[in-house]
Amino acid sequence: MFAIYNKAGLNFRSTIDNLYSLSNVDSISRVRNNTEEGLPKDHSLKNKKRTGKTFEEELNNKDTSDVTSVYKEIANIDTKEPIFHIKELMKTDVITLNEDDTIKKAYELMEEYEVRQIPVLSIEDGKIIGMVTHKLLVEYIFNDLEYAEHNANRTLDTLDFGQVITADPITDIRRVAKVMSDFSLTAIPVVDEEDNIKGIVSRANILKAIANTPPLQIWG
Repeated sequence: MFAIYNKAGLNFRSTIDNLYSLSNVDSISRVRNNTEEGLPKDHSLKNKKRTGKTFEEELNNKDTSDVTSVYKEIANIDTKEPIFHIKELMKTDVITLNEDDTIKKAYELMEEYEVRQIPVLSIEDGKIIGMVTHKLLVEYIFNDLEYAEHNANRTLDTLDFGQVITADPITDIRRVAKVMSDFSLTAIPVVDEEDNIKGIVSRANILKAIANTPPLQIWG
């Protein structure tokens, strides 16, 4: 089961077939990735080194290119049990932001935890309303260098971060992998039927499972 959320809340919840039949599904460009967004990231908060640049450091070094960083740690999944549902792979210690958090805070969290997109939650009920990307933040902050500091201190609700595709915890891993591939997503939030965010799964999580788990356990 998949769902689509935007600033107004839940916009769609149904099967993968109905997801692909949506007339506006190609418009979900804000959550799509490109080469500038980097390789798959591990969204776990554990063991992350806080080595990211602050906004001020980045502002004073505007000529530095946004270099693609390569994830370094490949954790072994030691299990002999079959893996079928995305809840068995997802990271539950999810980095999230509220819609009233500043753009500067979002930027620094991404640098600190080496991720390129973070789910955004409503301040009213804590439900997911979108996903903000590093590319969107950089474009907004540095679009006009004269007002970069001012722009960085605005809140996330001023951004148009579009819609976000999510998966239910018991969604088949194969279907999640297909959606992530077809929509060029490097991460997909895992949200239950009450619209509560339960975790997040990245391409890296799926790749680790494939690399360390016998194929028949996942795809059989």
